Amino acid sequence: MKLPKLSILLSTTLMLAGISEITPQMAQAVRLRDGTVYFVQPPSLVNATTTFNSVNAWGATYYFTINVPANADEPLQRVTIKQRDGSSNIRYRLNDSFAFEGTRDRRGKPLTLGEVTRDRDSRTVEVIFDPPVAPGKTITIGLRPVRNPLFSGVYLFGVTAFPPGEKAHGQFLGFGRFHFYGNDRPFFLWR
Repeated sequence: MKLPKLSILLSTTLMLAGISEITPQMAQAVRLRDGTVYFVQPPSLVNATTTFNSVNAWGATYYFTINVPANADEPLQRVTIKQRDGSSNIRYRLNDSFAFEGTRDRRGKPLTLGEVTRDRDSRTVEVIFDPPVAPGKTITIGLRPVRNPLFSGVYLFGVTAFPPGEKAHGQFLGFGRFHFYGNDRPFFLWR
């Protein structure tokens, strides 16, 4: 069986790094003998935007657009979005989460989501696609916060993509960066 050039390069690189347990698959996916699955060509974070960038605003939507290249050789099963910076811990209306093919401005077919969960301690939202997103598509995830942060500043959201499998290797795609503007103190009514 003749391996594609990318698989040979990856196998050589991993062998030089001391990892020699690569099992070639017919679909050319990268799978280690221990069952760990990798994207051959990882997805990329194309864009991250919000509909409202003022502090404490209600009704905003945070969009994260991801390209799953045709040569990923594995579908996209799940995405985690972790708030890394920002002084307010953002809460979400998880039941209002959605995804679709295309970009925020050029929406395509809606995608079916499985479970959407949030880990408060790690400030991470996990979005599962059911079924997984096939390679060769650009998709957008929409998250709806309860409200924007109370404090202004730059908020970074680390985006990580995972192929299917119990031992799927997450590929960090980069940071979505939102800048929220406004008064640094929440508004309270005093009697």
